[in-house]
Amino acid sequence: MICFVDTSAFIAILDKDDNYHAKARVAWTGLLEQKADLITTSGILLETVAIIQHRMGINAVKAFNSAIYPLLEVVWIDKDLHDVGVNSVLLAGRKKLSLVDCISFNVMRQRELQYAFTFDKHFRQQGFKSV
Repeated sequence: MICFVDTSAFIAILDKDDNYHAKARVAWTGLLEQKADLITTSGILLETVAIIQHRMGINAVKAFNSAIYPLLEVVWIDKDLHDVGVNSVLLAGRKKLSLVDCISFNVMRQRELQYAFTFDKHFRQQGFKSV
């Protein structure tokens, strides 16, 4: 299985106070047991680290960087991918649909991915299946 991993999943895994923490731990364990290929973007990493550092501190960033980051295939956002994401945001014209989300959707479509480990409803709205 190949699965895209979103910021909401990373936060839920690490933050014991997150409403989805228990579900995230079960899903994460299942993905690891399946030896799923885990894909994310550099935008998701940037967003995740910023939230983790703000909510949980530098030790949580260290934990993420040492335990989770090495398991990931990272799609690095270049100018073309950024531009496609911005165009998607502008075309959607929705206040709560982020650039990071739009880039994620485009990466998933480019790679023909069906599954996302996420708690963000926008992925389902775009036709992807949530893990």
